[in-house]
Amino acid sequence: MSRVEAFLTAEEEAEVVRAIQEAERDTSGEIRVHLEHTDRGNPQKRAEALFHLLKMDNTRERNGVLLYIAVKDHHFVILGDKGIDRVVPEGFWDGTRDVIQDHFRRGAFKDGIIAGIRSAGQELKAHFPWHPEDVNELDDGISRS
Repeated sequence: MSRVEAFLTAEEEAEVVRAIQEAERDTSGEIRVHLEHTDRGNPQKRAEALFHLLKMDNTRERNGVLLYIAVKDHHFVILGDKGIDRVVPEGFWDGTRDVIQDHFRRGAFKDGIIAGIRSAGQELKAHFPWHPEDVNELDDGISRS
């Protein structure tokens, strides 16, 4: 079993997916988690490439948020699309990063991911509330490469 496969148990993965679904219940925003072995030396660029590959930049309101985690490298990136980045307060992603990082330092990876999802979900809800025409535009499952 690879590090990526072993990063979360099946139960933990199910909890993360439920957290995504709960966070998206009150917003038109989309949240995804992506795990991979290594960021190839540049976590920000890799997250940006995956954002496009995962079609996160194709949402109607450009309000997707990616939590990218390079397991071996111990790096993660929170990346919001143009729509969300225009409306969140300055330093928002830094606060979310700090919450995730605090959990990760203690080895509480699932809890850190869920805390990040909840934080992003609250901000999305404030700026992109759910509306009756809203559809789930992206898969809620954890992606891997």
